[in-house]
Amino acid sequence: MPTATARHILVESEQKCQELKQQIENGADFGKIAEQHSQCPSSRSGGDLGEFSKGMMVPEFDKVVFSEELHKVHGPVKTQFGYHLLEVTSRKD
Repeated sequence: MPTATARHILVESEQKCQELKQQIENGADFGKIAEQHSQCPSSRSGGDLGEFSKGMMVPEFDKVVFSEELHKVHGPVKTQFGYHLLEVTSRKD
């Protein structure tokens, strides 16, 4: 079964998500932005979600994590929890 590791930032608005993505693309550290702004408990570890299998996360996550480019910031991704920025750090088939 495919597995991946990723980190994310969860915020309430698409606008905030876009602002943070711009900061990261301009050189800000993803982990530090996650610690400062993410509303997920994973913020304490820079947004790190650890390793997970396909189907363990919400479908919107899986779509990005198991198909998009590694080491690139993707999003905003809207889920029932809010808006996410996602960075896929590894993937195994």
